[in-house]
Formats: sequence, structure tokens, C-alpha cells
Amino acid sequence: MSEAPAEIVREDVMHEGKAKIIYLTSATDVLIQYFKDDATAFNGKKKGTIVNKGVCNNDISSHIFSLMEKDDIRTHFIEKLSEREMLVKRVEIIPVEVVVRNVVAGSLAKRMGRETGEVLPEPIVEYYYKDDALGDPMINRNHIRIFHLAKDDEMDHVQKEAYKINDWLKAFFDKIGITLVDYKLEFGRSGDEILLADEISPDGCRLWDKETGDILDKDRFRQDLGKEPETYEEVRRRALSVS
Repeated sequence: MSEAPAEIVREDVMHEGKAKIIYLTSATDVLIQYFKDDATAFNGKKKGTIVNKGVCNNDISSHIFSLMEKDDIRTHFIEKLSEREMLVKRVEIIPVEVVVRNVVAGSLAKRMGRETGEVLPEPIVEYYYKDDALGDPMINRNHIRIFHLAKDDEMDHVQKEAYKINDWLKAFFDKIGITLVDYKLEFGRSGDEILLADEISPDGCRLWDKETGDILDKDRFRQDLGKEPETYEEVRRRALSVS
């Protein structure tokens, strides 16, 4: 984990997304990531609020990132500033969303005509072009290279890290009785380094209770299952129990 600059002052909004606000700071290479309670689904077509979602996601992500750093997984995380704010390295986000799948669910079940819940014999890594206006279409390594989204060596590193992160996250969630079904990752350039960025939370992970099969992620919001605040708090409670 990187050392935080001595005095950081929050300045103007750099970017506001569906779930977070990114603020510039008095240090040019450091940003503040603020977690909102806003919830969206189906590419922004469904909107709502999950009470204290931002607090839970900040806690979960900060804790996971700090533990990852100890195990030599390089991230943009510097430190947790407040209940909703995380201090991070400024990175140039690679416009490729990486999705790792361990169990058939969601769009994979529809695309392949497979039954939800089928455990995959090995992880599947997929790539999507980060563009809300286009609906984040699925792409492959040829698209990434030809349209100059990232260099081949960068994507080699991203793919290697995705498998490494998957092993780490599966073990982490297994400790707290949760099946890591699938999830998204984002990576960014920081000088010569490629760092894991964004967040790791129930917003971007599909999580099922190992005993009951209960949904412990944003699918509760997507599917109108209710008890979203309680679910996020439960994942937070379990995650913070791992040291």
C-alpha cells in the first residue's frame, strides 16, 4: 500500500459515475473516490437508492484492497479517508472491463443456453468495451489491439492478474461462506505499472451464500428481491472479519 501525501485537500469533481464521484486533490497524482448510495441496473435503465450502500462498498473495497496489497496484488488504493471516501492513485483507466466467471449466471447463461448455477471447470475471462452509450459490448483481444484500447503486453499482464486475483478472491469469499460466482475488474495505467482500480464490492460481484444459495449482491436490486441494505451490511460484516 502506498504512503499517503501529508496533506491532501479535496478539490473539484473530476468525474461522476453511476456509483461513485472522483475528486481531484491538491496532489496531482492522487484522487479521492467517493461512494454513493445510488443504484442502477440494466445500463442505467433502472435507478434507485440502497441506504448505506456507499459506506458498505467503501469498507469492503478498502479492506480487500489492503489485504491484496499484502499479497503482492498491486492496486490504486492508498488509504480509507472516511466512511465514504477512499484515497487512490491517479490512473489512466484502460477502457476494457474484465469479467471473470466461475459459475454460470446472468448473461453467460442466456448466451450459452446453460443452467444458472453450473460450476465451470475453469474460470472464463471476458472483455467488454467500457462505453455506456454502446451498452458495454463484449469484445476480444483483436478488437482491443486493432482499436488501440490497450497494448498486447498490457493485456497479457491484465489477463495474468485476472487469474491471480480470481484465485485470491475465491479463497477470500470462501472463508466467509460466500461463493464468488462472477465479477468485473478494472485496471489503470500508473507510469509503467498496470494497477487494479475501481472497487471490489457487491455492486460488481455476483455473490451467493454457500449454505442457502441466497443472493448477496446487487442482483437483489435488479430482481426486486428486497432487503438490499441488510444484504450489503451482511457482506460488509463478513468481509471485515477476515484479517
